[in-house]
Amino acid sequence: MEEKNLELIIKEIWPRLKKKHLYPEIPVPKVRRTSHPKEGEAEEDEGVGLEMKQKQMTIHAGFVSQMKDKMEEKRVVEALLDHGVTHYTFCPWDFHTHLRLYSEAKKVVGDKELAKQVSNRFIDVIADTHCVKKRCTEIPELHRNLEKGTIEEVIASLYQKIWGIDLGISASKKSVKGHADIVRRLARIPYLDRSRWGESIRKFARSLKPLLVEEQKQQGGKESRGEHNPQGEHDLNRYSNEEIDQGLRDYARQTLDLSEFKDVLEDFSDELTGAGYGREGGMGRGHGNPLDADVLFYMKLAENYSIPVKKVPLEKKGSLHPYSHSPWEIGSPFQEVDIWTSFGKIMPGITQVWTKREGKGRGKIEGTPDSLIAIDSSGSMINPRKSLSYAVLGAACAANAYLQNGSKVAVYNFSDAPMGGKEILNYTDRREDIYRVLCKYFGGGTALDLEDLMPLIQGRKNLDLFIITDMKITNLEALIGFFSQIQNRMTTVHIGDNPYAARFEKAVEGQKNISIYTVKRKEDIPHIVLGRIKDYFNSTSRK
Repeated sequence: MEEKNLELIIKEIWPRLKKKHLYPEIPVPKVRRTSHPKEGEAEEDEGVGLEMKQKQMTIHAGFVSQMKDKMEEKRVVEALLDHGVTHYTFCPWDFHTHLRLYSEAKKVVGDKELAKQVSNRFIDVIADTHCVKKRCTEIPELHRNLEKGTIEEVIASLYQKIWGIDLGISASKKSVKGHADIVRRLARIPYLDRSRWGESIRKFARSLKPLLVEEQKQQGGKESRGEHNPQGEHDLNRYSNEEIDQGLRDYARQTLDLSEFKDVLEDFSDELTGAGYGREGGMGRGHGNPLDADVLFYMKLAENYSIPVKKVPLEKKGSLHPYSHSPWEIGSPFQEVDIWTSFGKIMPGITQVWTKREGKGRGKIEGTPDSLIAIDSSGSMINPRKSLSYAVLGAACAANAYLQNGSKVAVYNFSDAPMGGKEILNYTDRREDIYRVLCKYFGGGTALDLEDLMPLIQGRKNLDLFIITDMKITNLEALIGFFSQIQNRMTTVHIGDNPYAARFEKAVEGQKNISIYTVKRKEDIPHIVLGRIKDYFNSTSRK
């Protein structure tokens, strides 16, 4: 009966709550029944009032029952839902913001668990403060009646000071009086100024760190909050795969720092895997493979850019026509979506795309050729698993351009290839496989093995070649002779001015199918790949 009563309360107040929060796109909250543990066992999620998973909020009946002697049930439910909705509408708002706040906190506290606690508490303070300042809410009454440890008393004292509401925290109490300086420092932080959240959480972390460290020591190094945050934990279960995907894309673009991206991702690796991120493939995780932070960084960063590829006449036996359906995945062309069988929704598991097959007949149609990407991973190039490699980023963006047009990509990663310093990936449309080979680093000398390239080029009249190197290739003369014999479109990006590059440019200057770009600094590669190359792909004359 208790659960039924809570469902009726939610049904009654939810329309008013949605209006109060300007109609967020959040489903009707659910109720979780009270668990009945065996004798001697603690109740599961004891002390937890709210659970949030992928925008679905769940009220825990057991928590509401514990509070009913102190506070009317309807007021408890409204306070919890106000807090939960504000997390979705104001802070953290999205997965990118969550990662950014965690990253800034860790720079101060230097510990994974402490950083999670700091970011969680900071997010709670912002959500509660926003709600109290902007909405009519029962949140102050909830905090007045919650059981409090030392840190909870400090936070409640902070609330009293910045909200101007009496929460029953006496300034004369010994534990409160001893932390008055911490409360004063916390009260000076502009919690509602989104533009200063990075700076604010660092100040918040510095002030709260001594209390958290002391609490951690008292609990033998265990996480202090565990599963006992009445207003709900802020783990990754609350985000969908699509939200995580977009958040990682934004975070990679914002940081441009491989080591920071890897550090944060590794801290959340277990949670990401547990949340099922990447199971569909195509997001940096192959079938049964763990998350590869290096590969995922370049995948997400490259998704922020787009290169148009000029289509060319392709000889086909017949035109392509829709034949069957297959599940849509992140990165699949939107133009192939069958809106009728997908119910107008774009999400894995529901959205379907047409699989096409070739009909009978002959003729020529315009299409995007396959691409062979050759990337130099010799010792003079940046190791893409230690620092941001613009060469790998450029190659990744080029690969995306072909994959998004339904073409396949092969990769020839070379250092001293004749001596075994190479990796070859045959033509495929599996993006994660392509990126793993692009990120391979050998760090030796620089030489191609032309016998490796021949099988990848022979029999493919319509094939684009894309090569990024510093041109310090020991068998450059043989390479020049090889390139002079093929008519495929070819784009060459070489780093720096050197005799090898000058020799190559002079040798191929008469070939209209070859476009050459010189990069003075490695940092200029994105401007070449993402800017001027698009001019080449969309023109018929050589730059």
